Amino acid sequence: MAEADRRVRLAILISGRGSNMEALLRAAQADRAFPAEPVLVVSNRGDAAGLARAAALGVETAVVESRGRSRADFEAELGACLEAHRVELVALAGFMRVLTPAFVARWEGRLLNIHPSLLPRYPGLETHARALAAGDREAGATVHLVTAELDSGPILAQARVPVRPGDTAETLGLRVLAEEHQLYPRALAAYLSGTAPVAPPPGLLAAPRAD
Repeated sequence: MAEADRRVRLAILISGRGSNMEALLRAAQADRAFPAEPVLVVSNRGDAAGLARAAALGVETAVVESRGRSRADFEAELGACLEAHRVELVALAGFMRVLTPAFVARWEGRLLNIHPSLLPRYPGLETHARALAAGDREAGATVHLVTAELDSGPILAQARVPVRPGDTAETLGLRVLAEEHQLYPRALAAYLSGTAPVAPPPGLLAAPRAD
């Protein structure tokens, strides 16, 4: 492959239905200028519905089971799986595991996450319920780099959603999720293209695509 045609090798980690994963896969398949090539979808649960969605889109899948084992053993197998597929960038998409500082350090600058709040507000879980309880007028989603501190890495992009009268955590969550599906591919592409607020590490910047 010519350098001008190079796409960064992307793995996507999931734990459930994988709707953000699917948004990334479809963005990469729909646009030849998208700077990442999804080469692998990994779940820490063998029953994750997203595995079938990824396979239906022609992307290789793997299961690295996290239940009933130590974090060290799980992350060792996960790291080996990523390296075996020559992965360069990892996107967390509904991946419900907190990664250790050692694993995060190994993938520093090459590990992205999408979080359903306007960080730094509401790291962790139950973000929509917390926004409603606080009386917030808007909610949203954030794409950020993963660091050792939960949901605290440098922000790459955000999408904002107004909170409507009568909203529940469920109705607000559905509107935020629809924005997430647009935000994640856009933010990932901007990061790899060098147009995000934070620059990627040396060697990760995708080459411009030839016409």
